[in-house]
Amino acid sequence: MILDLAAAASGAIRFEDLGLDPVALNLGFFTLKWYSLAYLAGILIGYWYLLKLVAQPGSPMGRRHADDMIFYATLGIIIGGRLAYVIFYQPEILAHPLDIFKLWHGGMSFHGGAVGVSLGILYMAWKEKLSWLRIHDYVACVVPFGLFFGRLANFVNGELWGKETDVPWGIIFPTGGPYPRHPSQLYEAGLEGVVLFLILAFAFWKTRARYKPGMLVGIFLLGYGCFRFGVEYFREADAQLMEFAARTGLHMGQWLCVPMILGGLYLIGTAGRRRVRVEPIAGANSVA
Repeated sequence: MILDLAAAASGAIRFEDLGLDPVALNLGFFTLKWYSLAYLAGILIGYWYLLKLVAQPGSPMGRRHADDMIFYATLGIIIGGRLAYVIFYQPEILAHPLDIFKLWHGGMSFHGGAVGVSLGILYMAWKEKLSWLRIHDYVACVVPFGLFFGRLANFVNGELWGKETDVPWGIIFPTGGPYPRHPSQLYEAGLEGVVLFLILAFAFWKTRARYKPGMLVGIFLLGYGCFRFGVEYFREADAQLMEFAARTGLHMGQWLCVPMILGGLYLIGTAGRRRVRVEPIAGANSVA
């Protein structure tokens, strides 16, 4: 195996040769990283697409609710994503509580961000007396944008690379040792971003899934959970969690995906019984 890896390394792609730089703009007194731009792009493009969705007949919320939703979602992503990373991936940070706020050092968990966004939706739905489950359906359709840009940013940063491999597209990352590794960030960008978006878009625009509360968010949870669970087999476990992965047989990311998969299956399986008459909130035509 070592000989195969050594042979693959001789012709492998070197990350440095790609000309990628984590810093998008450096003015000396101000530095802007691609990771920050990825979050910004995911939120802005997601907001644009959400407006397209709520403009259709039968939307569970209006334009002003979508505006509020972006605020709550942003807070949820930042607070939930950071806290979950600290708790599940790097609990030693808790010994220095102020380090929790050092977001510029990196360290965010999608699972935590998803919980944070969900709590934001629940609060807004309670406050405005809206259907919290149907709002989840619509928001789930826009999440793949953030996943896509986030994984591309991980790749540009040369972080969260995969396991050692001899596949022709293996890449030698600066911090990944002398052997080529799976570009698992790109696998995730393709599956969790592009493929999951297309599945949800088809379900929203070509079927009546959006009139079955819980169906779309169920598809998202199941799709993301399965894609992430599978890609983790090609992804190197976080250094501080290598022992955990060896002891349990699964990566932390895979364990966190199990409740998502089960929850997705439940929501999809029970969505039909929640089918109710949906009157138009946006758009012109009534929906049966």
